[in-house]
Amino acid sequence: MIEISNLYKSFGNNDVLNGVNLNINKGETLVIIGRSGCGKSVLIKHIVGLLKPNSGFVKVEDQIVNELNEKKLYQLRKKFGFLFQGAALFDSMTVGENVSLPLDESDSGYSKSEINRIVNEKLELVGLTGMNKLKPAELSGGMKKRVGLARALVTDPEYVLYDEPTTGLDPIMSDSIDGLIKELSEKISVTSVVVTHDMYSVKNVADKVAIMHNGIIHFIGTPQELLNSDDKVIVDFIKRTND
Repeated sequence: MIEISNLYKSFGNNDVLNGVNLNINKGETLVIIGRSGCGKSVLIKHIVGLLKPNSGFVKVEDQIVNELNEKKLYQLRKKFGFLFQGAALFDSMTVGENVSLPLDESDSGYSKSEINRIVNEKLELVGLTGMNKLKPAELSGGMKKRVGLARALVTDPEYVLYDEPTTGLDPIMSDSIDGLIKELSEKISVTSVVVTHDMYSVKNVADKVAIMHNGIIHFIGTPQELLNSDDKVIVDFIKRTND
């Protein structure tokens, strides 16, 4: 389980997280929603130690992330895959090289042929069989997201964090990415945390949904409980996303 307790984070005079409390259970898909700038991406970066809180803590498997030294943090991060908002591919590398990068950098001990086999397996998993030699410039936005996801999965993580996975995609491609998140959750039983402002993703992939507002978790429950709520913050958010 991932436990987030009384987490505060500010940047200068900008208070972003104001006491976030949240538990994420093993094997579930939690979708975190909220307006742009509400702190969703800042929150998930704390989970893997990319940011340190002003106070409070994140605990993963009984380890307090913000207290780990560099070596222990590196070991913990091996359990995570992270799909960045813009896919964060290296333009100078091929698709295959981008996907294999975490294995190449981690001194995994795999031979070149084993790495190629794993890369091919992950590309097949995200529907990109045979795309190894292409460069990012030759890919559509949706394909880039899929390559980023293959890279996130290449180390067989226990947790996958998705930062705005459908942003900038057309509705058909967004549905495709949502379907892939759901399929992966069921097929390889990872714990998934999806940050988005897309209500369609909530309906498509979430086991549970949390809404952030004013730097805290304002609501947590099932998608149906969210949709049935008469809370003004929730009603206004859903109305904006549907307009």
